[in-house]
Amino acid sequence: MSTLHTVNKSPFERNSLDSCLSVTAEGATVLLIEDAVGGALQNTAVSPAISDAMGKGVKFAVLGEDLRARGLSPDRVLEGVSVVDYAGFVQLACDHDNVQNWL
Repeated sequence: MSTLHTVNKSPFERNSLDSCLSVTAEGATVLLIEDAVGGALQNTAVSPAISDAMGKGVKFAVLGEDLRARGLSPDRVLEGVSVVDYAGFVQLACDHDNVQNWL
């Protein structure tokens, strides 16, 4: 059973992403939305945790519209993190058995 985890709080202000990563398993996907999109960027304090989780079979995606709304370029996203649009968000939800929101 696969799970899509959505995280919307900044990983630099809240522990939602840390809590999410503590329970994610191989085959899960973590989608960073709203203020959490900063966590998908290269060379941040959370980059190593995301890279480590990807090494364990967790997939990551970030909502491109939320990146752009915050003045962030998709070019700055960590290698291996997919940039998706709203249709991609819906597709991720359809592709997984469960959706878990981390607030």
